[in-house]
Amino acid sequence: MAAREAGGAVLGTAAERLFSLSGLFAVYKPKGPTSAGVLNLLKERLLAEAGVQTNENKRNQVLKIGHGGTLDSAAAGVLVVGIGKGTKLLRTMLAGSKKYTAIGMLGKATDTLDATGKVTEEKPYDQVTKGDLENVLQKFTGHIMQVPPLYSALKKDGERLSTLMKRGEAVEAKPARPVRVYSLSLQQFQPPLFTLDVECGGGFYVRSLVSDIGKELSTCATMQELTRTKQGPFTLEEHALHEDKWTIDEIARSLEHCTALLPREPSRKKLKTEHPGETAVICEDSDKLGQGKRLND
Repeated sequence: MAAREAGGAVLGTAAERLFSLSGLFAVYKPKGPTSAGVLNLLKERLLAEAGVQTNENKRNQVLKIGHGGTLDSAAAGVLVVGIGKGTKLLRTMLAGSKKYTAIGMLGKATDTLDATGKVTEEKPYDQVTKGDLENVLQKFTGHIMQVPPLYSALKKDGERLSTLMKRGEAVEAKPARPVRVYSLSLQQFQPPLFTLDVECGGGFYVRSLVSDIGKELSTCATMQELTRTKQGPFTLEEHALHEDKWTIDEIARSLEHCTALLPREPSRKKLKTEHPGETAVICEDSDKLGQGKRLND
């Protein structure tokens, strides 16, 4: 089939258009599926639209796609996706800050630090006031030390801690590590629930934040809901494509729109972020991301 130019009439075959796509865009990850599952569904949709038939094992070889940072299956929000040469930008784009809206619950703790886990502790919370909560948040703003959750993508001997935990194996907590919280505010307080807006740097766990807040208030707490509202320059409202927009044409338009958001020198390993004095932070699986390889959530 002859190729067509965008203004009149020639676009070329669907497959040609698909494999010409290159850059970064964002999709909306709903609550439920893993980040890898969302990426696989996106890839499946695009290949089907292009009429490219391949088995699941060869999809990664046929179409180069990667995502820019795992969202837990129980979380929703912005998931940055790289396609074609855009996969090489993922490791630098992850460096920017991320914004989240989190709903926590006082009085209960779980083994996963969120609503998907088993309740491990219950404590009274009636003594906690809105003022108490607002005062505590100040202690978790700026450069702080944070212990990552046991149920996480961090690895021991090549296996994720979450996988080892699910098998019932004993897992030691990772040591506290430095993280950064740019801003942290209380949006709503309706005991036992409280809603936070968080802007943080790389390697930060909102689940751990909620749990630590509970301990600081002499009770316990677990995260009920989490939505990523921004990742780097990509926002939930402006850039995240919902599933009904996962088409070749919609993604092509999104790539064009998002070009202005990308760094002018993608070859640099470190990029300045929107926060003075800080450079990009690369995510834990950046070696895979840079190659557009699939991440198994």
